[in-house]
Amino acid sequence: MKRLWVLLWVAHLALVPTRAGTIHGIVRAQAPPELARDASGSGGAYESRKFKFAERVDYAQLRDFIVFIDQPMTNRPAPPAKPVRIITQKDAIFKPHALPVLAGTTIEWPNEDSIFHNVFSMSAGNDFDLGLYKTPGTNGWPKIILQKPGRVDVFCSIHTKMNCVILVLENPFFAATDSRGRYTMTNVPPGEYTLKAWHERLPPRTQKITVSETGEVKADFTLGPQAAPKPK
Repeated sequence: MKRLWVLLWVAHLALVPTRAGTIHGIVRAQAPPELARDASGSGGAYESRKFKFAERVDYAQLRDFIVFIDQPMTNRPAPPAKPVRIITQKDAIFKPHALPVLAGTTIEWPNEDSIFHNVFSMSAGNDFDLGLYKTPGTNGWPKIILQKPGRVDVFCSIHTKMNCVILVLENPFFAATDSRGRYTMTNVPPGEYTLKAWHERLPPRTQKITVSETGEVKADFTLGPQAAPKPK
């Protein structure tokens, strides 16, 4: 009878949800007022022959934001045992363009085009070169393991506009935004955290948040270029 009671209690514990919270919100980009005013004006330097082909950033259309907890965690989790993150080469584009991964994760690089590509990076500590290929090798598609936290810029040595960026992170509490700038981060242990929103070409922003045991935290971000400090 005692053994049966213990088994029932263990089963009960297995059904009890882990005490963890959820972080969600929206990230968007916005041009500073002086740039917005300049863009709304007609004519000017951008209509001259010199700058006619200088393409401007449309901040409202920027995507590929990444939000993550930016601080050491008490127990650093082990990386996935199998390749779970894939960056596909298709139509001479890396998909996805921006990818967050846990340090130690294996990344696979399939080529779905009928032409050669050459995936490489010169980022310090995470540099690699997969060489030319367009079909799987004897061990399948090429794979790499990125161990050093930080930004990894990836290119194709053949095609000038092929590039992507990998953000290697120290904990699994991160999320990429969807096409509408929304993100959701689940199963976050309760505690106080520094939450960071990141984009490859904009200054990041941070927020201090507190996650309760079963609650939700809404954290929105607006990113944009910041004026450089004036010399004293």
